[in-house]
Amino acid sequence: MSKDFFSKEEFRERWDKTRSSMKKFNIELLMVISPTNINYLIGTPAKGYQEFEVLLFPIDSDPIIMMTRRSEVEMMNEHSMADEVYGWGGQEPEDPIDATYKLMVEKKLLKKRIGIEVPYYYLHPFEYNKINEILGDSIVHISTDLVGEIKLLKSETELKYVRKASEIADISFNAGLKTIKPGISEREISATIHYEMFMNGGDIPSSPMNFLTGDRSMFAHGEPSDKKLQEGDFMHLQFGSHYRRYCCTIGRNMCVGKPSERMKEIFNVIKEAGDACIQEMGPGKEVRKAHNIAKSIIEKAGMEKYRLHMTGYAVGIAFPPTWVEPLIVDGSSERVFEPGMVIAIEPPAFSYEDKIGVRLIDNIIITNEGVEVLSKTSRGLYIL
Repeated sequence: MSKDFFSKEEFRERWDKTRSSMKKFNIELLMVISPTNINYLIGTPAKGYQEFEVLLFPIDSDPIIMMTRRSEVEMMNEHSMADEVYGWGGQEPEDPIDATYKLMVEKKLLKKRIGIEVPYYYLHPFEYNKINEILGDSIVHISTDLVGEIKLLKSETELKYVRKASEIADISFNAGLKTIKPGISEREISATIHYEMFMNGGDIPSSPMNFLTGDRSMFAHGEPSDKKLQEGDFMHLQFGSHYRRYCCTIGRNMCVGKPSERMKEIFNVIKEAGDACIQEMGPGKEVRKAHNIAKSIIEKAGMEKYRLHMTGYAVGIAFPPTWVEPLIVDGSSERVFEPGMVIAIEPPAFSYEDKIGVRLIDNIIITNEGVEVLSKTSRGLYIL
């Protein structure tokens, strides 16, 4: 993402929403560490997230300060909305936490009431422990999802990018579909899909493709292998297409030749569960009810033990290694769906005893009137 992908007014709206949330928790300075949240607030294509970096976001009109590794400073200055950019390391090794501490001393930030993100990725436990030791009681709030909650409701420009990502996903899937035949390898089919993604304007995926065929389809996650397709192979394919870092995922199921009755039975249950889940979605509707209806259909079919993955989750801006946002479609959720959310729906079944796995995935935009299913490809079983 670059600052040029959105208007200055949209960035200022994001800042206002973030500062409003900061006020609720009496936070004067927010330490933003997740690259998705950094990009949401300032926009930048730099890959500084491979090492420690932090955005120091103030409650008031003080400068928005970015600390990243030295090699990213020029790109950050050129392509982000940060007022000031500083780098650690470079020609010689330097502890990034020591460098950040020195910067915060220089900018007189240590006495601020600080909220800090502690994301699942991007922050090493040793670094977090050292930050805690340095800042002590100045940390008043763990703010991991503060920006993430705001990002759930997307603007029209963001939704335009999500729709573009979906178009790229459809083009890429259809291209891969045409290559499926006995004797071709999973890797070769994957290569066609990735080629089409990049040639049609897509970004580098934030998570690897899952593509498992034949007996391997019983596994939930697995990258394409050198396995060659054979007559009768059932398969499930999932990948994420990205445009300007906005992600749209898709999952489809195919069979080389005539599928067995058991293949069709499991697929039909999962399709029914997903269809019912989507029907239960819309503005103001409870998230857990959508999950529960999908779960009940799978249970009624006697396949509950095969339901080894979540029903769904929110997606949006995405960087390696994940595209999941802080909303999970499960029975514990107390949320309702709201306009502007983008939700991946994927109740699955992975049967080790049958050596069959089904993963049928669609991304859904919650609109003011109902829902918009993004992919224009069929949700049916492809028999090739």
